[in-house]
Amino acid sequence: MSQTSVRKDQKLLLLQTKKSKRNLIEILMGSIVKPMFGDNITTIGSNIAGLLFIIETLRRYFPVHLKITIQELLVNAIQRLPFFKKCADKTLAFFSPYTRIRFIEIEENKYNYAYSAIKTYLGAQVNPQVKNLKGSQGRGRESLDFKRDDDKFEDEYEGVKMWWEVLKSTDGVKMCRLTFHRSNWEVVTGSYLRYVVEEGKSIEEKKKKVKLFMNNPSSNWKMQMKNLWSSIDFEHPATFDTMAMDPMKKDEIMRDLLAFRDSEEYYKKIGKAWKRGYLLHGPPGTGKSTTIAAMANLMSYSIFDLELTSIENNWELKKLVLATTSKSIIVIEDIDCSLDLTGERGVKEDQSNAEIKKVKKKNAVTLSGLLNFIDGIWSACGQERILVFTTNHLGKLDQALIRRGRMDMHIELSYCRFEAFKILAKNYLNLDSHLLFAEIETLLEETNMTPADVAENLMVKDGESSGGDGSLKGLIRALEQMKLNQHSDEQQKEINK
Repeated sequence: MSQTSVRKDQKLLLLQTKKSKRNLIEILMGSIVKPMFGDNITTIGSNIAGLLFIIETLRRYFPVHLKITIQELLVNAIQRLPFFKKCADKTLAFFSPYTRIRFIEIEENKYNYAYSAIKTYLGAQVNPQVKNLKGSQGRGRESLDFKRDDDKFEDEYEGVKMWWEVLKSTDGVKMCRLTFHRSNWEVVTGSYLRYVVEEGKSIEEKKKKVKLFMNNPSSNWKMQMKNLWSSIDFEHPATFDTMAMDPMKKDEIMRDLLAFRDSEEYYKKIGKAWKRGYLLHGPPGTGKSTTIAAMANLMSYSIFDLELTSIENNWELKKLVLATTSKSIIVIEDIDCSLDLTGERGVKEDQSNAEIKKVKKKNAVTLSGLLNFIDGIWSACGQERILVFTTNHLGKLDQALIRRGRMDMHIELSYCRFEAFKILAKNYLNLDSHLLFAEIETLLEETNMTPADVAENLMVKDGESSGGDGSLKGLIRALEQMKLNQHSDEQQKEINK
């Protein structure tokens, strides 16, 4: 068939569409309130025949997405008629031969892993024919990564064509929508979707990026619907190799983490949820946040930074936990400052009932709710998760919260000693040894300086001789001054006794 003939058919189709749609609606609406005799019946039959002609022509000449859109407009117009409202499903099935499947990012408050795999698969379908691409470059990489940036995408599998759309609704719900002909149901729901999900997961593993998630304030949930978490790429460079920590303690933590990662069958055997809790405690500046970053980089787990003060109640806490992914680290930093987690035990006996209710209302996320999150029934809703709590004041926490079995490993991060200092000297000054190391070792044993303070002093350059002499001498002066201050504080305490 020539192109001239096709264009003529398309023009005829557009004219016929407008005329038939208008006439069909007018006649059908009139036929509902008037007896369907004589010319009415003839006109209805004529318009239905015209509509079938339109649909058949659409199938032959127009692009698939345009065909589907026009067909939907016609079907929606018909469905608005009172008579057809009663049989809308049958009407839709009769006029539209296509089936749609939606894959929503957060489905029933749970993260949909199929959505992530499908989105990755669609983005990876890059070839010279693609018109819209996204380019990016990761930290420390020379090459560029390209992803498909089309909202609509046609795919073919075993001779069957499917059409994908990447959508985001006005209320923030993200989804991938698949459209296909009903005659291909077995192929699409059988092998094709399984292939897409497996291929997407394989691509994710090869290009896996650690993410840092933060929970959105619950006051925004109604506007953003199911966007409970926001995320960015996690690019913190910390590793256990560069951490200023006692080597024996460092090795113990790493062995424990790696053993947990490989213990899926063991956890199934003993009947426990595949999770592990770590409590990091110590003075400010001793490396608690850095330790979390090193854990994430070692395990390639994403971090979910849970801010309790933005959660209104235990129910919202459960929703947030359900929306986290497996292979993740759920972190609550400075838990002693986030909320009063002592429950009723923290309320004095002489307080009135009104005061107790006021305390409970203020602290809507309760100790009981947090315990259930750690090792209750809800803790089993997801596997391969690590829980990390940090605190500067271990004594302030309720013992029920940090007992063994909930926080399986307690890790004390203390002041900088010589072994930790040597790691910092290597990192900052590229020094394995120096004449001033002996003096620094003595001062570190006599002084409580945090690794963060030691690192800050090593970064300072004072213009003295090269080779790190200036930085090391500056650290010695700082240690001597801190030693004097601490000795003075101890004397003052003795006087005040």
